[in-house]
Amino acid sequence: MILFVLIAVVALAATGCVCVVWAARGGPRWVRAVATLTLLGGEVVRDGRRRGLRGGGDQSGRDGDG
Repeated sequence: MILFVLIAVVALAATGCVCVVWAARGGPRWVRAVATLTLLGGEVVRDGRRRGLRGGGDQSGRDGDG
């Protein structure tokens, strides 16, 4: 089940990337809309990640050995 969810997420991301490239070349209105949503989604994820890193604590992924 998790595999299908991951495949769907990757397929949506790939479709969004294709729409971004197509919209840059002057695609139809719906492609530009999907590209805008894809770029906004990337900004939201990036902003959330920046805020998470500023939240304090060790976010490097190490488990304390070393």
